[in-house]
Order: sequence, then structure tokens, then C-alpha cells
Amino acid sequence: MPRMYRVFAFWTAVIALLALIGHMPGMALLFFAQTAVFVALSFMNLTERGYIYIFAGYLVLFFVGFTYYTTFLM
Repeated sequence: MPRMYRVFAFWTAVIALLALIGHMPGMALLFFAQTAVFVALSFMNLTERGYIYIFAGYLVLFFVGFTYYTTFLM
């Protein structure tokens, strides 16, 4: 499971670099922050249940934020 968080970190870093190249610094900073969190979590050696709970919380936070953004800010 920790390796999966490193995969998440890799892809968020790729998205951050593409956002930086595309002149979207706000999005790039958001994804660089996510990359740092995923790398830090991957070295914590939690149980698999802990990793699943953290990922579920991440998904809930994302969906609430995305729904708020698309409903009220777009």
C-alpha cells in the first residue's frame, strides 16, 4: 500500500509540472502540495486499513471541494 501512495505522488507531480508549463501556478502549487503529502504518507508505514481510511477521507474532501467549486464558483 505505501507503494501505491508513491504512485499517487508520481502522478500528482506529473500533473503539477504540466500545470506549471501551462501557466497555471495556482493549480501547480495545489498539486505539488498533494505530491508532498502523498510522499510523506508513503513513508509512515501505516496499516492497510489506515491507508484506506486516509484515502477515503481524501476522496470525500476532493468531492466536496469539487462540488462546491463547480456549483458556486464556476
